[in-house]
Amino acid sequence: MEHWVYTVSLFGHSVSFNVDTILTMWVSMLLLIILAFLTTKKLDMVPTKLQFIGEGLIKYFNNTAKTSMGDDNAQKHIAIILTLFMFILTANLFGQLPLRLIHLSSGELASPNNDINMTAAMAIVVSIYYIYYGVKKNGFKFFFKGLGIDGIIITLVDTLELFVRPFSLALRLFANILAGELLVSTFLGLFSLALPLPFMLFELFVALIQALVFTLLSTTYISMAIQEE
Repeated sequence: MEHWVYTVSLFGHSVSFNVDTILTMWVSMLLLIILAFLTTKKLDMVPTKLQFIGEGLIKYFNNTAKTSMGDDNAQKHIAIILTLFMFILTANLFGQLPLRLIHLSSGELASPNNDINMTAAMAIVVSIYYIYYGVKKNGFKFFFKGLGIDGIIITLVDTLELFVRPFSLALRLFANILAGELLVSTFLGLFSLALPLPFMLFELFVALIQALVFTLLSTTYISMAIQEE
């Protein structure tokens, strides 16, 4: 699954962009913005179906964040938590649309999350976010919470996790989405009728689960970073 690569020269260095990933990323964001606008266009005490779903999502992640980090901190960080979930879910589901029928000269119109550059970018943003708030809350002792005669090993493990976490987040989402799309494409090529349908339905479930896993792990990392213990 090669990408549509466009290379430009900046300050004497070649910089490459995966144009198909950028395109599908922006389309996913546009779809999400339109959905958010439709959901909040006419709020009422008797909610519409969209408003009911939107309020349910906010309530679920708000309660999850409160359980993990308390009421005050949950209100501070709910925006990035909910944004992560909604964007990842929208991007994952975008890959289930039959846009592969549109043949590009190179690359394809699939989920932007089947590109490691996309998932790595989100993982790095999450890492910078929780490290920033960890240092803001605890100062630079955030990096040495376990330091002591009996805590040197714990400190080394915690330091290693700072680098491992973004890789694990990025690879987990990328691998699952790419593998699912390859599986569906393979079965569509072999059996164009009923057989691929169960796999396509399963991929809808995977799209939801992977968005939830990425978001809940990010919530956990933020919660661990801002704890004083």
